[in-house]
Amino acid sequence: MFKKAMDKFKKMDRRTAAQDAGFLLLKLCVLTVILALGTLILFITLKGFKVVNFEFITQSPTDGMVHGGIFPAILGTFLLSIGALIFALPTGVLTAVWLTEYADNQRFVRLVRIGINSLAGVPSIVFGLFGMMFFVKFMQFGVCLLSGALVLGILILPTIIGASEEALLTVPKAFKEASLALGATRWETMYKVILPNSVSGIITGIILSVGRAAGETAPILMTAATFYTARLPNSVFSKVMALPYHIYALMTEGSRKGQTEIAYGTALVLLLLVLAINSVAIFIRIRARRERKW
Repeated sequence: MFKKAMDKFKKMDRRTAAQDAGFLLLKLCVLTVILALGTLILFITLKGFKVVNFEFITQSPTDGMVHGGIFPAILGTFLLSIGALIFALPTGVLTAVWLTEYADNQRFVRLVRIGINSLAGVPSIVFGLFGMMFFVKFMQFGVCLLSGALVLGILILPTIIGASEEALLTVPKAFKEASLALGATRWETMYKVILPNSVSGIITGIILSVGRAAGETAPILMTAATFYTARLPNSVFSKVMALPYHIYALMTEGSRKGQTEIAYGTALVLLLLVLAINSVAIFIRIRARRERKW
């Protein structure tokens, strides 16, 4: 009797030790991520805060971009990101709606999903080459805001489709069945019941996609960005400056004094811009979850 109790205790002790080791590993992984993120933010902040001030944010660059500010690049990044969302958000959400609610041919659906996953793994430079050949050359849009926004929209499309599809699938089936039982059509059920209850998940996809769109350099390098312009964009066919390309240009073109500091300052502004956009999206997501009844 005593021997059986001891064997049972040893087995429990081994399971407890394995569980504690697993939890310790998880905590170490989380700590590593936090430390990496904190180190990155601290490094960029320490390197860039010296040049960031009101004039740096509101003025245009002068004297070979080693003086003045970066306002045209901030505006260009913002316009490119918004333009990409205008294209990708409705396209991605409607694609997710079709995949989850209306697609009947499962073989075709699997092929579409394979295509979406493959698109997510394509290097960004390939998107840039595609945008240059299709939008800039074939469609004759030229190097402009429109071409860059469309390329970035295609780039973030898989992220929005995947997040939207997962969000739609999390809505309880009972909601759909109750709506249909009350006489609503499939489309009414979709836009009055399912979509409102999946907003928080869709916004998650927006958060991820905005961060990527704002930070990409290769696609806009060939389709939208210019090294320097003294004029702000006045139409969708205007060339624009962008923060990622501005950093690239400062670090690769010439070696004038002050370029490195301005590059780090630009990186800090880009980081703050992405964090600000993400914060707004997170606030909307939290509010949507609070208003959700389930």
